[in-house]
Amino acid sequence: MKILVTGADGFVGSRLVPRLAADGHQVTAAIRRGTRAPAGPAHVVELELRDAGSVAACAGPGFDATVHLAAVASGLDARRDPGAAWEVNAAGTARLCEALAAGRLAGPLCLLVSTAEVYGIRSGTDLRRETDPAVPVSPYAASKLGAEIAGLEVGRRTGLRVVIARPFPHTGAGQNPELVVPAFARRLGEARVAGRDTIVTGNLEVVRDFLHVDDVVEAYVALLRSGVAGEVYNIASGTPVRLGELLARLAALVGVTVRPVTDPALLRTADVPHLVGDAGKLRARTGWAPRRSLDDALREVVGAQAD
Repeated sequence: MKILVTGADGFVGSRLVPRLAADGHQVTAAIRRGTRAPAGPAHVVELELRDAGSVAACAGPGFDATVHLAAVASGLDARRDPGAAWEVNAAGTARLCEALAAGRLAGPLCLLVSTAEVYGIRSGTDLRRETDPAVPVSPYAASKLGAEIAGLEVGRRTGLRVVIARPFPHTGAGQNPELVVPAFARRLGEARVAGRDTIVTGNLEVVRDFLHVDDVVEAYVALLRSGVAGEVYNIASGTPVRLGELLARLAALVGVTVRPVTDPALLRTADVPHLVGDAGKLRARTGWAPRRSLDDALREVVGAQAD
């Protein structure tokens, strides 16, 4: 297949591009101006989602499938400028889907990568399912839900085959250092070097569902093969991990004993206390299941920072 990967210069995209090329696909990697192209035999193009001309030029040649990863992907960045997050994530997705669908009788596939954060806050500890209501409580999650709505609307109107992926948190080497796992690992490493016995943290009582990034890449590959247009699929392990436990596991890997100190600046005004997913729908459709452990991912992050 001819496959376009947007956000190919990002954390997940840089792993997905060579994975697709290894399967024999003809991959076009769309990256931001001035960023490094991913490894692998991909054709590289520039893409700016806020520029309609750039979007049209990127999507114009015609692809069998697109994996749309490009986004304002940091919750912190989205809170700093919610308008920019909406412009890139929601409006940018609308532009891209229109360009992908334009003039094509047989609609290509668009795997639109959203986030589990769209589920928002809910009482209880039940696993989140695709049928649960989406009630986002952050600019990032809200703008990603807007992207879902935009993509599905284009699909209903034009025949573009839009499949929605909602990955739960995932990590590995090369992740944005502001995100929780690499941020914890960095602070722990700094504490070890400085001989400190404390580190600052946010709310350690929240519970999340963590995956190795390579398992998420495999889920995207599976959805390209077998995902059903108009459907939403969770990508999740189903295993709850409290952030305090995550910190302790990282500290053991770094080789340091520390006491966490809450920094009010790291607390969210509306934190989701429990976000763990049910990936039964994805598993039933594709046979996907996680193969890498959380400890594999944590060791990878710690090892990359040590290097």
